[in-house]
Amino acid sequence: MEIILGLLAAILAYFLGSIPFGLLLTKKAGLGDVRNIGSGNIGATNVLRTGNKKIAAATLFLDCAKGALAVFIAQSVSSDFFASFSGLMAVIGHIFPVWLKFKGGKGVATTLAVYLAVFWPLGVFACACWLFIFFVSRISSLSSVAAMLLSPVIAAFFGGAGLFPMSVITGAIVVYRHKENIIRLLRGEEKAFK
Repeated sequence: MEIILGLLAAILAYFLGSIPFGLLLTKKAGLGDVRNIGSGNIGATNVLRTGNKKIAAATLFLDCAKGALAVFIAQSVSSDFFASFSGLMAVIGHIFPVWLKFKGGKGVATTLAVYLAVFWPLGVFACACWLFIFFVSRISSLSSVAAMLLSPVIAAFFGGAGLFPMSVITGAIVVYRHKENIIRLLRGEEKAFK
């Protein structure tokens, strides 16, 4: 029964993760389709490019909340493994939402929230890593890629059931979604926030 509940929680996690809050909020606020602005991404960083900080903050909060909620639901009905798996599914839902022809966000905020919900020391480490590198470089993509690459190391040493494979797979997907940013970083063309 626990396995069935865990699988159902993981399916629900995908659909929770696939809610495109950035797109919904910008449209509701009369800011148009966020996919036609900046990078075309539906996440908080691109929503910020609309100039509306409140909508960007709301997007960030809701993208985090859906990842954490997916984990909490799985934890309440199943094992730690399925909590990690549901976290992964929430991130996959955000990045590949069925509602948007599988073209979603880059998954950083949702991933960080999943890490915090599954194993808070990992989440704190990933957030601290992101903040430190962003403070030094002012480049969001560099901060995101670094946090995703370093997090599995912490998960390997301190994580519970399913945490390490979840962090490796999640991190790999998020880094892949940043492939264009990585190319610009290597060329020295990635723009920094001022």
